[in-house]
Amino acid sequence: MAGLNYYPPGSPSHTSVSEVEMDSTSYVHTVSGAGRLLPSASKWNSIEFGFNMARQSSSSYDALPSRYSKSVDYELIITDRKYFKSFIYTSALIVFLMVLLVLLLHFLPHKHHHHRPSKNLTLALNQALTFFDAQKSGNYPSTSPVKFRGNSGMQDGVSNNMHADLVGGFYDSGNNIKFSFPTAYTVTLLSWTVIEYHEKYADIGELEHVKDIIRWGSDYLLKVVVSQNSTTADMAGEIMAALSAASIVFKEENAYSGELIKAAEKLYDFATKNDTSHEQGTYSELTSCGGDARRFYNSTGYIDELVWGGIWLSFATGNNSYLEYATDKFKAAEDEEAISDRGIFYWNNKLTATAVLLTRLMFFRDLGYPYESALGSSSSRTDQLMCSYLSDEIFNKTEGGLILLNPDYGEPLQYAATASFLSRLYSDYLDLLRRSGVSCSGKGISLQMLRSFSMSQVNYILGDNPVKMSYMVGFGEKYPTQVHHRSASIPWDGNHYSCAEGDRWLYSREPNPNVLLGALVAGPDVSETFSDERTKPWFTEPSIASNAGLVAALVALHEPPRKSSNSTGFNLGMDEMGIFDKIHLIT
Repeated sequence: MAGLNYYPPGSPSHTSVSEVEMDSTSYVHTVSGAGRLLPSASKWNSIEFGFNMARQSSSSYDALPSRYSKSVDYELIITDRKYFKSFIYTSALIVFLMVLLVLLLHFLPHKHHHHRPSKNLTLALNQALTFFDAQKSGNYPSTSPVKFRGNSGMQDGVSNNMHADLVGGFYDSGNNIKFSFPTAYTVTLLSWTVIEYHEKYADIGELEHVKDIIRWGSDYLLKVVVSQNSTTADMAGEIMAALSAASIVFKEENAYSGELIKAAEKLYDFATKNDTSHEQGTYSELTSCGGDARRFYNSTGYIDELVWGGIWLSFATGNNSYLEYATDKFKAAEDEEAISDRGIFYWNNKLTATAVLLTRLMFFRDLGYPYESALGSSSSRTDQLMCSYLSDEIFNKTEGGLILLNPDYGEPLQYAATASFLSRLYSDYLDLLRRSGVSCSGKGISLQMLRSFSMSQVNYILGDNPVKMSYMVGFGEKYPTQVHHRSASIPWDGNHYSCAEGDRWLYSREPNPNVLLGALVAGPDVSETFSDERTKPWFTEPSIASNAGLVAALVALHEPPRKSSNSTGFNLGMDEMGIFDKIHLIT
């Protein structure tokens, strides 16, 4: 099986038989809802049980007799009552002050210096979400905080040989183009963050905002499903995932949630059937479907999207047949994965995040047979992923600390953002299970290490980098001012400008007249050089897919609300079991 070589020579996989036999201690862990003990490979995530049944000595460290006498006689003589009273009062005052100091330290807010954010994450999250308001196509809402946009694309779907309603959705990046594939990825990822961290969103007043963004994208994807007679397997899988995840976000709206699920199931039936009238493949292989899109979003595989969509559809419906399909196909998705995509979560590769989702399922709602193999493989893959983030032997980092997950492709910030999200999310899973970390080739990686890595990537994006520039527009004192973006770079003066006329602003050296608040630009190159030039989109162009990853990282890293509805009383600002409302144990 192809995969990342996370374990160097000398790892536990090369341990000799004699070494194994010498260890008489085994490890097990419990899974919430599983009702049984499960074997664990590591003391990092398990409860330790010794299986040496020989009778133990009754002597222990606590039971050892003291070398000193249990009582000592003292003779106390008071020679001056005045000084004695002063001594008593002074001692009492010292004790009182010490108690007061202890109470103050206990009740005052604690500063977690290890991974406390150095940036205003609430402001950053608000701005990152505002970027999606600037990307809305169609009948533009008058209540939008972005005032340099208006109605656009009002005839989308209408042509000489087609009359479909495709008004709405999001412009993908700096140009006025809509792509369904990254739009679906964006909706899926944003929905996932709401499902996990809706308490955090609500606490800072952003829950309705992010749900509006998800609904805007979901409404458009519903139109895409209805208007197309056919679609390809990867496009169907990603839209399936988006609609399914969004249905969980809107589960209290029965009619709308049901409409989303119905469309997702329709796509599943189409994408997974195997007959002569249907051929599975990627959308960008077909000229009639994604021929023009391949220059921007070339899909290199489709099985990962089918697995991704199947898992989200199983969560949305509780139908285990979707999960069975997804777990059966997991190995095939691993075999299909491009070498350059291993360990990366982005619009073209969902396998990394799929492993995290399946690991979550194993942790909190273990279903047993027939899913053990896929869930176990996903858990190992996830642990290896977390180890790779902190290992300089797997992925390089710049001198400023930015992880380089796909250095040959460029645009490193989008990959760093999703790595930040997954590492923080996984550390929260482990925290809920009261686990202290993961084991990597005999070395331990603590939750603190994962969280520090996660925070370091976001802090880098927001200004802690050699350039001392925030790569999110509008955040901090220094940020890109020549973002590659048509609407932001052309004055909002009520006049219509042709593409040719727009070139005067494209090649202008002046800052954009409109601030594209919250836009995450592509970022620096591998040597951490950044050129703030509108004509160099490989540095300055944003995209909805990249911003979705940044939003995910920001909300995951945000401080939890002071009060949480978590039934365990363990406040991480997470909804531990809401994602599994429709998933039930197999009896």
